[in-house]
Amino acid sequence: MVMEEEEPVVGIRQEGDEPKPKRRRTDAHPSPSRWKSPGEQRSYSSKLLESIRHVTRQAPPLARSAPPRSRAVREAADRVLAVAAKGRTRGSRAILSSCRALKLRKMRRVVSPGCRRPRKPPPPPPTGVAEKKVPAMGRKVRVLRRLVPGCRRLPLPSLLEETSDYIAALQMQVRAMSTLTEILSSLGGGGSAPQGGLGGPSSSAASSQQNL
Repeated sequence: MVMEEEEPVVGIRQEGDEPKPKRRRTDAHPSPSRWKSPGEQRSYSSKLLESIRHVTRQAPPLARSAPPRSRAVREAADRVLAVAAKGRTRGSRAILSSCRALKLRKMRRVVSPGCRRPRKPPPPPPTGVAEKKVPAMGRKVRVLRRLVPGCRRLPLPSLLEETSDYIAALQMQVRAMSTLTEILSSLGGGGSAPQGGLGGPSSSAASSQQNL
């Protein structure tokens, strides 16, 4: 007598088959104190220096002798700051996405020059419509949502978390750029960064690096 093999019943959980938990995407906010650590400060300062060098090398030959433009330095500093956050915050993801969008716009501008259409002027506001009065607290929250990248539609508790982390990151950015400015001023170059990084052969540069 041939025994027929039992087929597994569909819909019944077999032994050992445990359901796998679904991964939920959570915005893990890094603690603002991580931006105050000496290791994070040194890492950001070194990457910022390399990014500024890259901006200087990409400049036209006639403009390489002059210091990089403030806008290019600012974009490089924000980009390095967003990379250091590793996309854990909405602000860092918004900065990285805006950098990619800016790069795509530059590429399209090079590929198809002279194809830009004139922009239409915005329509005038309707007359006779009374503006809604927003409370003072609401106006401040609205301004805060515009200042912190990627937080225009964020609820207030999450907005405050993002703001505290963003402020700590900006403070680290200011410390790094101030120290870098002191190093360049002490070397007398102004537009050329030290070849040995922030810890170059110069004694003044080495002493300034200890303040990071």
